[in-house]
Formats: sequence, C-alpha cells, structure tokens
Amino acid sequence: GGWLLLQNCHLGLEFLNELMDTITMKESVNEHFRTWITTEAHPEFPINLLQSSIKFTNEPPQGVKAGLKRTYSAVTQDLLGASKMPQWKPLLYAVAFLHTTVQERRKFGPLGWNIPYEFNQADFSASVQFLQNHLNDVGIRQGVNWSCVRYMLGEVHYGGRVTDDLDKALLNTYARVWFGEHMCSEKFCFYKGYVIPEGNTVEDYLQYIEQLPVTDTPEVFGLHPNADITYQTNLANETFSTIVSIQPKDSSTRGGETREAVVQRLADEMLEKLPPDYNPHEVKAQLQKMGAFQPINIFLRQEIDRMQLVISRVRTTLTDLKLAIDGTIIMSEELQDALDNIYDARIPKLWLRISWESSTLGFWFTELLERNQQFSSWLQDGRPNQFWMTGFFNPQGFLTAMRQETTRMNLAKGWELDSVVLCSEVTKMMKEDVVGPPPADIGGVYIHGLFLEGAGWDRRNSKLIESAPKVLFTSLPVVHVYA
Repeated sequence: GGWLLLQNCHLGLEFLNELMDTITMKESVNEHFRTWITTEAHPEFPINLLQSSIKFTNEPPQGVKAGLKRTYSAVTQDLLGASKMPQWKPLLYAVAFLHTTVQERRKFGPLGWNIPYEFNQADFSASVQFLQNHLNDVGIRQGVNWSCVRYMLGEVHYGGRVTDDLDKALLNTYARVWFGEHMCSEKFCFYKGYVIPEGNTVEDYLQYIEQLPVTDTPEVFGLHPNADITYQTNLANETFSTIVSIQPKDSSTRGGETREAVVQRLADEMLEKLPPDYNPHEVKAQLQKMGAFQPINIFLRQEIDRMQLVISRVRTTLTDLKLAIDGTIIMSEELQDALDNIYDARIPKLWLRISWESSTLGFWFTELLERNQQFSSWLQDGRPNQFWMTGFFNPQGFLTAMRQETTRMNLAKGWELDSVVLCSEVTKMMKEDVVGPPPADIGGVYIHGLFLEGAGWDRRNSKLIESAPKVLFTSLPVVHVYA
C-alpha cells in the first residue's frame, strides 16, 4: 500500500521493462500502491510504460504575473516579517521580480540570453537567505551595503551560473539598475505599471500581483518590442513541427498522390538540379594556376571538399530512396527518415549533420545551389571582387586566411600574424554596386550577406539605429573587412 519512488530512470532503461512486467503480471496489487518515476526525456524510454502513466512536468510559469504568483504562494508570513529593516520587503519583492525576469528572458532565445541557463528555485532561496543574513548583520543604523547586495546577486547567486561575458554584463546591469536606495522611493518602478507594492501580509502582495497584465511586453525585461515576433514565430514553428511529426505515416492517402509518389517526384526534381561532382584533377589544376599555397586558395580547397561531401551525400540518398520506393532495395531507418522529412519539406538528418541550418528543405536546397555557384565561379573565373560570407562552411577560417594574406604582404614592414587584428567598415555600397576589389593599399575583402537582428542601419550616416516596428532583420550593405 506504500509508494515506490524511482529517480533518474533515464539512467536505468533496462530495468524499466522488468518494472513494467512486475507491475502488469502481478496478480494482486494493493489499490493504494503507486510507483512514482522521475526521468529526463529519452528517445529509448519504453513507450508502453510511458503510455500507461500519468505525466507531470514542472516548468516555470509563463509571464511575470504567473511567476510572481508562484513565488509568493511559497512565501510565508514568517518570512515576510523576518527583518524589521524597511528595505526587507522591497528587496524580497525585487528578488522575486529578478527571478521571474531571468526565467522569462529564456523564451526569447539568443536575444534573451546567449546561453540558456537553468535558473531555478534554489537561486531564489539562496538570494533570500543571503539578504536576510545581511540585513540582520548590518542593522538599521549602518544601513544596507548595496554594492555587496549587487555583487552577490549579479556575480554569485544568479551570476554563478552565467558563463558568457555579455550575459554577465546583462545580469549586473539588472542588479545595478534595480537594487539601490532608490528602490524604496515612491517613484521607483521596474517598468511602467510594474512597481514594488506596499503591504504587511502575503495576501496584500498576492492581491497586487493578481491585477498585473497576463501577457507582458518584452520592454518589461529591457528588450525591444520586436523580440515578441521572434518568440511568437518560434512558438508557432514548434507547434506546427509537432503537428507534422505526429501525422500518420502510412503509404496511402485519401485520393491524390501517395507519400512515396510525392517524394519520388521531388527526388527526381532535386537530382535534375543537383550540380555535378567536382573533378579533383581539374580543381587541383585550377588552384595551381591561382597559387595553390596562398592562404585564401587553401581555404577555397577546404570549402570545395566539404561542398563535394554534401553533393555526394544528397545524390546517394536520393538515388537510394528512389530504389527503396520501387522496392529494389530495403528501406533502411535512414532512408525512412529522409522520406518522412522530404515529404514534410524538412531537411533529412543525414544531410543536416554535414551541412547548415535552414528553415525548410526548399531554402536549404536553394542555398546548396547558391553556395556551389560561388565556389565553382571562384574556381573557374578567379578570385571574386566580393564574397558571400554566410555561404561559407567556415567563415572564421576565411577571415584567418585574409589575416595571413595581409601579414605576408607586409612582411617587409615587420608585421607578425599574432599582432594583426581585424577591422571592418560598413560601406554605402550594396552588392550590385561593387565593380572591383578593395583598394590595394588597404587590402582586405568586401563581404555581403550579413543581417542585423533587432536593430536597423542608417545608410546615410553609417550608424546603428532602432529597428522599424515589426521588422526583425535588416540587411547590411557591403562590409569592407581588412587587417
């Protein structure tokens, strides 16, 4: 009649089948008996055990209102009266607001945090315990040591999880702007309409939290309103992706073409458009003409090798898939994945592993043709006047090759690779306006294909500006990168 608790079951998957047999084959089971399992998501978790269970997930609530409500539901009256210092209650509420903010920023992806950190209740509890101890130590006469409070929150309790320098700067900015003597004044607010309420009971705070808006503008967290477009787009894509992935996968569909016929037609179209393989002897001969040991040409050789790998893999997969659909060869797991993904206009895992991210298969295949066009025309016609930077597998390697090239040009002046740094200047030219390479005395390269996310570009004055409402990406003009 008791409860059995099994934790971290993703580490003992073999035992779970045994557990399932024990529970289902047992003739008499006490009606009060329960098995409680904790696990991380795992692709090999026994599906029959999962289907016969009731699932619980524990995730941070969505929105400031829900986050604060959850935090204050766990706050006791004793905790609220733990210190007689006037700063205690505002500090407790501000830490709860900070806790909700750091959780909420995660939903905006890289705009919120460069790295998605697992902030949790322990961070909040540790911060509250520290504040309580600190206020008990300093007393009313000495007053709060705000620099200490900011350091402990921004660098230790929450900052201890943060590994990225810019994320650390962001967290310290929150600590600096929100935590200080000014937070006890009537004018203080986190954002318009989000203030620190006054109250003596937990109920007072919960009543104030109840009247906060259900959905928050990204500006509450210090983000541009356009950040919401990114969040809503990602949410919609995730929902559609889930719907598509649970569609029936049987061969026949009511009327119209079958799945296999659709995929076979798409495979034929792609094979027809797929560029021919690179001839290694021709590539070698062309590179020798251009100077095979120049850093930028070594880079080109590496890019062509990777492009050839993608072209070969795509050709092999599509050819095998057609044979498998005809029944000539057996449909393997990888080919089944390719069939499902091509039908859903997604990139097969086999291709994604050796290539680049893209939103749909159509965009991915178009990019394959465009990337290949850049490499083949570079090989045939010589070095281009400008480069499509985002069409490279290894853009950092391209910039390193350019630094090496500049260093060699300036060996007579005593330049060393370690002391050569990259500089960039956004020109006023679009890619159609480029008619020649950069000036010989400066050197470097012209690059295009870069976008700004969450900002706009003033072409006349060559400077960053706020992005226009509801515009997520702004195309940059040609950039001159030199060393």
